[in-house]
Amino acid sequence: MSKLDQLKTMTTVVADTGDFDSIAEYKPQDATTNPSLLYKAAQLSQYRHLVEDAVARGKERGGSTAEQARWTMDKLAVNFGAEILKIVPGRVSTEIDARLSFDTEATIARCEGLMALYQDIGVDPTQRVLFKIASTWEGIRAAEVLERRGVHCNLTLLFSFPQAVACADAGVTLISPFVGRILDWYKNAEKVAGYPADEDPGVRSVTQIFNYYKRHGYQTIVMGASFRNLDEILELAGCDYLTIAPKLLAELAELDGDVPRKLNPDDAADMDIPLEHFDEKGFRWGVNDNAMATEKLAEGIRLFAADTHKLEAFTHEICRTC
Repeated sequence: MSKLDQLKTMTTVVADTGDFDSIAEYKPQDATTNPSLLYKAAQLSQYRHLVEDAVARGKERGGSTAEQARWTMDKLAVNFGAEILKIVPGRVSTEIDARLSFDTEATIARCEGLMALYQDIGVDPTQRVLFKIASTWEGIRAAEVLERRGVHCNLTLLFSFPQAVACADAGVTLISPFVGRILDWYKNAEKVAGYPADEDPGVRSVTQIFNYYKRHGYQTIVMGASFRNLDEILELAGCDYLTIAPKLLAELAELDGDVPRKLNPDDAADMDIPLEHFDEKGFRWGVNDNAMATEKLAEGIRLFAADTHKLEAFTHEICRTC
């Protein structure tokens, strides 16, 4: 068995891409998208029809330019999500606009709009979609409301333990700790070329969260994300889910050799890990007190917002020519 096939025996593998061919090739259970991935995919000629359909939907809705742009972007996300769901047997994660990361009510409203678009094309979003929301205090509160309504959420841009605890207490379905981005920060801050896999700061963060959840019986799924190398992935073998880019999936598929399980809920159940809770003040201080988490959360929101702007500009140009 390849290392990818072995990994699949203990961890649910998710494709971190908007490219349908890659998803079909590696046969993951689920798939995730974000504005950066959609921007890359939307520029490929084979997906032009999905973009043109979204632009047409925006025009049909009418209203101001800003309103049309919002409808176009939502429809585009749903178009890609629906195509992905034709390939994967599980769920697709659809991102909520990062510019709403500090607005609870607007996040809920945008999610409701995306749900309606999925329902219009015959997809049950409560069964097949995770709505990706940034792990800000406001985003977690929005997810808490949505989860109570049976809407499942993927809390993304997660870099710290307080974020993970707050997400679990809110009852969110899944969290996405960003392993590689944590590594990037520490390499730069400590001016080192890298770390042994078991000392990788991103790996250690996910391991801490995984063990905490399993020790205290939380049902929230831990999905490691944003990997930089194979060692990070293999050091998290046994994690609930891992979302992996096509390049790294290809490397895993080409390698043979044993993949030992590194994370195990049975082991975590016996660990001496105190239960913690964070109110809003404690949460904000806990994130603020972690320079890496503060900087990477802010940077992640900015980057996703910037790629959303690029995608809007791209669809606007399509609108002018079609």
